[in-house]
Amino acid sequence: MIKFFRKIRQRLLTENRFSKYLLYAIGEIILVVIGILIALQINDWNQDRINATKEHQFLGEIIINLEEDMSLIDMCLVYNKNKFKAIDSAFHFMSLKKTVCLRTCYF
Repeated sequence: MIKFFRKIRQRLLTENRFSKYLLYAIGEIILVVIGILIALQINDWNQDRINATKEHQFLGEIIINLEEDMSLIDMCLVYNKNKFKAIDSAFHFMSLKKTVCLRTCYF
């Protein structure tokens, strides 16, 4: 393919057809630019695919972290409910003891 283009270029230069050679050169430049644009588009597609894969991985890790956090919150809620029950029982016991003490002190 390169030999084909080289022969055309040499033939146009030897025949002193500069205007046709100039058109040929512009056409070749356009072909190169189109090739570069195609390569860039393929690279963008590949990069988008890689980014989508990473995005799915990050989302999966976020879901796992959220599930772990929810389980820790549930454990804290259970702990705090038990603590609240113990404190409530202690207050109830203290109030009973206080009323018993008040009754015995007056009589």
